[in-house]
Amino acid sequence: MIAVDILLDGVFAAIAAIGFGAISDPPMRAFPRIALLAAVGHALRFCLMSYASVDIATASLCAAVVIGLGSLWLGRGVRCPMTVLYIPALLPMIPGIYAYKTVFSLIMFLQSLNVPGEGVQYMQQFFLNATVSVSVIIMLAAGATLPIFIFSRRAFSLTRRRKQNQ
Repeated sequence: MIAVDILLDGVFAAIAAIGFGAISDPPMRAFPRIALLAAVGHALRFCLMSYASVDIATASLCAAVVIGLGSLWLGRGVRCPMTVLYIPALLPMIPGIYAYKTVFSLIMFLQSLNVPGEGVQYMQQFFLNATVSVSVIIMLAAGATLPIFIFSRRAFSLTRRRKQNQ
């Protein structure tokens, strides 16, 4: 049953990543790689959170590093920049429910200004959800760009046709 959950998580992330990728109009040869990166990254985050009790920010960082390294490795085969592959693969991992709860809490806070106890509760929920949203997004960005800084020469030569001296 665990394997089915992991597989379904990866499949749904791949479908979402293909949809996000279609918006930016990458070459058709990039879509299978975008789907693979999203499936592996999202399934890794799911496993870390569900079975290793890792928090969402740390699990997102680990998944983003894997996606970044994978885009570095897979980008050479399709002669695409890393960003063409890793941005659509990362988008399914944006914590939409936390962002929604952040805005909802803010609206509810503004509507309950006359009830002090309620206002404090909504403001606390606002800061909690905003902190989770921002930290996950920062971890996704940092993890995906880390391979660019580590392997800068290789990252910037993905779209070049000449041989690379390593």
